[in-house]
Amino acid sequence: MKKIIYTLLLLFPLSLLAAGNGVKLQSVDIDLDDFASIQRGAKHYVTYCLGCHSAKYMRYKRIAMDLEVDEAIMLAEIAPEGANIYDQMHTAMNARDSKKWFGVIPPDLSLIGRSRGGDWLYSYLKGFYVDNSKPLGVNNTVFKDVGMPNVLWKLQGTQEPVIESVHGQDVVTFLKLQNDGTLSAKEFDTMITELVNFLVYVGEPVQLKRLQMGKYVLFFLLMFTVIAYLLKKEYWKDVH
Repeated sequence: MKKIIYTLLLLFPLSLLAAGNGVKLQSVDIDLDDFASIQRGAKHYVTYCLGCHSAKYMRYKRIAMDLEVDEAIMLAEIAPEGANIYDQMHTAMNARDSKKWFGVIPPDLSLIGRSRGGDWLYSYLKGFYVDNSKPLGVNNTVFKDVGMPNVLWKLQGTQEPVIESVHGQDVVTFLKLQNDGTLSAKEFDTMITELVNFLVYVGEPVQLKRLQMGKYVLFFLLMFTVIAYLLKKEYWKDVH
């Protein structure tokens, strides 16, 4: 019992820090049954993320199979020009150049959905704001001193922080839209949801099949419980 209590006490502060910098995460509606949403998210990823970030554990062939998309459509509408259906999702950026430009090689995002979770990704992608004290001119509410540029600023517009003093420290309490983007706030939220939906799927593609199979397993267990109960009553009816 002492070990259990000690473990829970260790996990409790980790859960508080999971948001990153004490920021409350925004909630995102992940729906892995919505193949159209994941497909659009894949297109967003190729358009805006693949230039720097690979997802090397995923192949275009696997995406087409899982999402029930024709391979020709996958190559024409989602995969980058010249890609083969069996290719992994590798970035075209040279590692040496990326380290020179950003100071670090951009991480592979194959497992980011599992390691960070959908809410963190959603909040992070919406959390960029103007910070001229930083080399790239931006900062992030979830990932302080982020080394990534806001590649979606044209779509979202630019945000400025509203800073308040909390317990003697300057804290970004919320973000205010400074300049409009090409998408409305609702359209941008939908796009980010689709992108995060895709990243959560990529983090564990097998969960599509696991979730479907889970329904049949639960049904089997329910039927087995009923049969076992009836069998028990039959065996014990003559026992006094």
